[in-house]
Amino acid sequence: MKIPRGKYDLHVHTTFCDGKNTAEETVLTAISRGMDVIGFSGHSHTPFDESYCMSVEGTGRYREEILRLRKKYRGKIKILLGIEQDLFSDIPAEGFDYVIGSVHYFKLGDEYVPVDHTAAIQKAAADRYFGGDMISLAEVYFDEVARVAETTGCDIVGHFDLVTKFNEDGRTFDVTDPRYVRAWQAAVDRLIPSGALFEINTGAITRGYRKTPYPAPDIFGYIKERGGRFILSGDVHRAENLGINCRWKVVEGHWQLDSGQ
Repeated sequence: MKIPRGKYDLHVHTTFCDGKNTAEETVLTAISRGMDVIGFSGHSHTPFDESYCMSVEGTGRYREEILRLRKKYRGKIKILLGIEQDLFSDIPAEGFDYVIGSVHYFKLGDEYVPVDHTAAIQKAAADRYFGGDMISLAEVYFDEVARVAETTGCDIVGHFDLVTKFNEDGRTFDVTDPRYVRAWQAAVDRLIPSGALFEINTGAITRGYRKTPYPAPDIFGYIKERGGRFILSGDVHRAENLGINCRWKVVEGHWQLDSGQ
């Protein structure tokens, strides 16, 4: 997949799923902010949890609306029809301009366990299934992430280390734990051959959960050393946040805003 030129964001949600603005409101905001490309990426249907995703019928309406807007605003902005395909979606990701492959759950037995709903739910899952061991939960999560490209056929790997959403400043587990490091390295090693881009995803920053993007700097470095490529992503759920997925760079092992970009 080629990274768009100019000012872009390909990870954008609307009222078709858990976004707060309609697709047309979002397009108009993007145009007003001088964006060159906007790619919509509605959450694919997950039958075990329909609280945040597009319905089966809504997926069809979503496709029709984005194609309508593409025609209506041609010459003003380039509009792409994408989808954020969850690992456990029941509808194939076919007929889209691109696919973001993401893991929002892992499966234990017959139960789908959410990774990023709330800190309390994540902790309860660690307590229930892993005796409170968050590293064990993270290991299972990365086992699922490792197969997201082969399962979804994605062009972009979404928020690779989403399991750290509630772990700002190491409040829930130690990201230097060797077990954790081995888990994410194994996932990277399995994903690299797919050629999928990895997001530098700032969505958790705008929603107040994090101060820096996904992935963590050491993960970024590991991916880069192995030939992985990256794409900037706002993971936008409100049109007002369009165009503020500022460029970042790793300096001495830490993320820093690149003010020169």
